[in-house]
Amino acid sequence: MQKRSVWVGYDPRFHSAYDVTVASIRKHSDLSVEPVALGDLGDLYRRPTENLGGQLWDTISDAPMSTEFAISRFLVPHLAGSGWALFLDCDMLARTDLNALFDLADPKYAVMCVKHNHQVQDGDRKAIDQAQVPYARKNWSSVMLFNCDHPSNRALTVELINTVPGRDLHRFCWLKDEEIGELSLEWNWLANVSPPLATPKIVHFTEGTPDMPGYENSPYADEWRELENI
Repeated sequence: MQKRSVWVGYDPRFHSAYDVTVASIRKHSDLSVEPVALGDLGDLYRRPTENLGGQLWDTISDAPMSTEFAISRFLVPHLAGSGWALFLDCDMLARTDLNALFDLADPKYAVMCVKHNHQVQDGDRKAIDQAQVPYARKNWSSVMLFNCDHPSNRALTVELINTVPGRDLHRFCWLKDEEIGELSLEWNWLANVSPPLATPKIVHFTEGTPDMPGYENSPYADEWRELENI
């Protein structure tokens, strides 16, 4: 069996959310889980970033970043090295063994994801007053199953990650459409956004986690809180 690893985006502003995401993964499996944290990336991540009153701003994209790992997530194939590597945002709740997701991995694809049609408008806001940024294929990159050994992922170089606008990376600019495999909605169900689903396997609190004002009663908030202090 090929190597399997899980990578979760880390932002110190969302430390408790990160902890819940990791705890939920480990509750159901013994998969290796590692952070994608700027302090660990060294020269791999060189993009200039400003902090404008609490809003991160990516100079190359000339656009806001809602998290520190908005773009560094695309370094996961370099960090993992080989095999299949799963990236998740830090505002997730895994409700099942993620080995079941790895079992869906199809080697003909360079990456697999849920292909959301998530539309937001300029000026929309989300957690802790961060800007909602409209871009093509929004939220596709919030759960990504990377085939690190796929030849097309060789084009996802460190140089590319550090030089092109983030919106291009989030639309998988280095791949052909047919190299992007589709996962079912249950693997990245957007709380308060996606249509009702009987048993989502990964709940994504994309607008705000249950510890944030206004999101205390989100679907599956009680399950999230059960893991908050573990």
